[in-house]
Amino acid sequence: MYRAIVFLSIILLSTLVCGRAHAHQWTPTYPTVEQSYVPGVLRIRMQILNTRPNIKHYQISVFDEDWKPISFAVSDRIMRVDHLQKKTVDIHIRNEDRDVVKYVCSKSKIITNDERVTFVTSRICSKVK
Repeated sequence: MYRAIVFLSIILLSTLVCGRAHAHQWTPTYPTVEQSYVPGVLRIRMQILNTRPNIKHYQISVFDEDWKPISFAVSDRIMRVDHLQKKTVDIHIRNEDRDVVKYVCSKSKIITNDERVTFVTSRICSKVK
């Protein structure tokens, strides 16, 4: 009983001391592939919300089920999204890659000249239906 109380106390204390983590939102979790206005090209529509005050740039990437990169087109591979700004992203892939694409990801990018500051990057991936 004593061990359980000590264990729970440690868990509670570490939860209170650790602080709050910031990440960004990348939705939908399970996006669908749609036909775009260009023949032979498909579209995946995603939305990003930046909830990190210290990060302003995000990189888009597309992977297969083995996490190998897939070629795709987007207006900006590294895009600027200000704090609390929401942005819609259209990711275009070839018809041939329809059954190969499994994950679309966004990764926070740190663009700074200050080497003394430490940042945590976050990558969020959605699984394509």
